[in-house]
Amino acid sequence: MKISPSILSADFTKLTGELAALEKGGADYIHVDVMDGRFVPNITIGPSIVEAIKRATTVPLDVHLMIEEPERYIDDFAKAGSSIITVHVEATRHLHKVMQAIKGHGLKAGVTLNPGTPAVMLEPVIDDADLILVMSVNPGFSGQGFIPSSLRKIREVRKMIDASGRKIELQVDGGIKTSNIKEAAAAGADVFVSGSGVFSTPDYGKTIAELKKQALSGR
Repeated sequence: MKISPSILSADFTKLTGELAALEKGGADYIHVDVMDGRFVPNITIGPSIVEAIKRATTVPLDVHLMIEEPERYIDDFAKAGSSIITVHVEATRHLHKVMQAIKGHGLKAGVTLNPGTPAVMLEPVIDDADLILVMSVNPGFSGQGFIPSSLRKIREVRKMIDASGRKIELQVDGGIKTSNIKEAAAAGADVFVSGSGVFSTPDYGKTIAELKKQALSGR
C-alpha cells in the first residue's frame, strides 16, 4: 500500500518544508497535479516547478497531467524529474504513442479515467501501463468528496489488471481520507492519492501511517 500526497493541497509559501515533512512522514510518492485551464477548469504548475520540487525531495514524483494534448509536454516533464507521468485517455487522440514516449524516457507510464469514462477504454493500452489511475472526483479542484460509484470502477480495473498478468499499480485519486481508504483498498486499489486528507492534519507522518494501516485492513 502506497500513499501519494497531492501537493495541490500544500502550503506553497513553505513548499520545501512541506516536502520535507512528507518525506520524513513516509510518503511513497509526491503527487503533482498539472492543470492547463482547458482539460480542467483550473491552472496549476508547469515543468519548472516540477524541477524545483525534484531538487527539494528524494521521494519519486508522481506527475498527473490533466492537460489537453499531453504529447506536447512529455519531454519537458520527463527532463524536469518525473518518475511517473500519467495522462488521461480523454485528453489525446494518440494515447498509445504518448505512453510509449513516456516509457522512452525510462519512466513509468500511467493512464487515467475521469469518473464518467468507462473502464473498457483502458483495454487498448493495458499492456503498456505501469499505473492505472481511477479518478474518484471530477478533476480540477482539491477538497472534493469521494464519488461512491468509483468503487465499482476500481473493482472492474482490478479484474482487468489481474487478467493481464502484469504488475500494474492501481491508484485512486479524489476525496481519499482515513475514513474511506479501507473501502478503496478492499475494491482493489493499492496506491492512494490524498490531498486535504493529509495536509489538513497537524502531523503528516501520523496521518500517512494511519492511511496505510486502514488500507491494509481493507485487504
